[in-house]
Amino acid sequence: MCGLNGIISYRAGAEPVDPDELVRTRDAMIARGPDGCGSWISDDRAIGLAHRRLSIIDLSEGGAQPMHDPESGAVIVFNGEIYNYREIRSDLEARGHVFRSGSDTEVLLRGYLEYSTALLPMLRGMFAFAIWDARKRGLLLARDPLGIKPLYLADDGQTLRFASQVRALLAGGGVKDLRPDPAGRVGFYLWGSVPSPYTLYRGIHSLPAGYSLWIDRSGVGVEKPYFDLNAEFRAAERRSPYPVTRDEGMEMLRAALSDSVRHHLIADVPVGVFLSAGVDSSSIASLASEHVRQGTLQTLTLGFEEFNGTMHDETPLATEIARLIGSRHSTVTISQRQFNEWIPSILAAMDQPSIDGVNSYCISRVARDAGLKVVLSGLGGDELYRGYSNFRDIPRQLRWTRIPSRIPGLGTLARMLSSPILQRSTKPKAAAVLELGGSVAEAYFLRRLLVPPWELDHYLDRDLVREGLERLRPLERLHAIVDGIQDPQLQIAALETSNYMRSQLLRDSDWASMGSSIELRVPLVDTTLLRAILTLVSRGFVPHKPDVSRATNPAIFALLAKRPKTGFAIPVVDWMRSELDVPKTAGGAMRIWAKYLDAHFSGHVGR
Repeated sequence: MCGLNGIISYRAGAEPVDPDELVRTRDAMIARGPDGCGSWISDDRAIGLAHRRLSIIDLSEGGAQPMHDPESGAVIVFNGEIYNYREIRSDLEARGHVFRSGSDTEVLLRGYLEYSTALLPMLRGMFAFAIWDARKRGLLLARDPLGIKPLYLADDGQTLRFASQVRALLAGGGVKDLRPDPAGRVGFYLWGSVPSPYTLYRGIHSLPAGYSLWIDRSGVGVEKPYFDLNAEFRAAERRSPYPVTRDEGMEMLRAALSDSVRHHLIADVPVGVFLSAGVDSSSIASLASEHVRQGTLQTLTLGFEEFNGTMHDETPLATEIARLIGSRHSTVTISQRQFNEWIPSILAAMDQPSIDGVNSYCISRVARDAGLKVVLSGLGGDELYRGYSNFRDIPRQLRWTRIPSRIPGLGTLARMLSSPILQRSTKPKAAAVLELGGSVAEAYFLRRLLVPPWELDHYLDRDLVREGLERLRPLERLHAIVDGIQDPQLQIAALETSNYMRSQLLRDSDWASMGSSIELRVPLVDTTLLRAILTLVSRGFVPHKPDVSRATNPAIFALLAKRPKTGFAIPVVDWMRSELDVPKTAGGAMRIWAKYLDAHFSGHVGR
């Protein structure tokens, strides 16, 4: 896990690459790669690549980057891990390739030289990378299918800059258009995170997940998809002629989960597991314990003084799960005082504003202090196995609202009349259930809202709100995600995966873990596993959260069966309430946190 950046002056007459800017951008990401750094600039100074390294696979200098292939002249910088690199390497060796290192970076570079962009669908892992192809005099950028690793771009029409962090591009000093992007700011207030591909800046956007981009002397090409999440979900609706029994489905589920965990354990340093008292992390920990030497797996649980003795206290049950699987377990308890001390570090690590991610930062900070470099997380299970309440509540809501929502003007009128009353309740968004109750996408939009569109001008300038909504088109965006998917449950899964998981959870996990120089891996966010689960759905077996625990470890399932789902919670709401005089509703607390973050980040915009 690392940080990468680069500059390519692709137009004739463009300024040559500035070595100082390249290094400033690179070293703004030192937390992402404290183990080493490097940079490379072509002889004509048309292209420069730089890298910060966190050594995980091949700890020797053979894995250092930028990595150069002397025969072809190709150069690569890479952030992430390729979990099937050994299989790809064996294939390349059979084709005559000779390797100088044991790194997945060299496999990625030589795989590109052999297969060009046809390599991308072959990769299993989390990645963002740039490869300079000296033969074609062009640069390839690519990002992993599910959006685990970020990559941000700034193109001024002559020069394209890219980096793993928005803040790194700002630190370089070369990005010209730093005007606020209305879509980014409006999107942040709508959802509590900045929706991809937008950022807070007009001149910076992210390369979409599952896309690649080619740049050469003819200019910046079109961003091209090589992975289509919508198509994956639509394929699950084509019923297979080979149905499975429930017992067969459970066996196949366990095999798919075990396979993903096994691949995510590949490393030349110890790998730990974030262990909560939930289904996802306990299943991952249990499976991981089967693939390592007995008694060597390290598990880690975060506790909070405020939760001691309450239903949110995960530590006793996590300790019992660790005992069952035989892991070396640690529990670390933090307090509000410690959180307050960490706030400056949290804000410094947060690349774009997000109301979430503080939990991941806290556990990553604790993991770093425990001496870990790589940790597995249970992120992604609720999207894959229908764990969120949206999977139950949205269909229930639509049964009552679908027909009345089609009466022109009724929903808007109901919202306008009831909103002033419900604003003083714990469920102010209920005012719009008729206005946004005609489809799964609309109901999902309402349920995931932080600040409804009709309230945005309480937080932002009215003209900025209007332009931001026009650029963002949030309902059109969500309808496009589910286009062609018929089953409501699959629609919700697609929405949660494409919207909430990609734009918030994964991005938060990246900045929060890398801020502590921790590589966070997500075995449940894996294309091979996703396809295996969707294949099971097409064969008539639909896995749910209890099935995961039951298939993985019946003893753990028995422990968890009596415990209600609480999520990975931290008492931020209570901490904020005491510090900032926050209203008692969680929604009110999160809105104040959003205003605080917006004010903090707005100081960097429009310079």
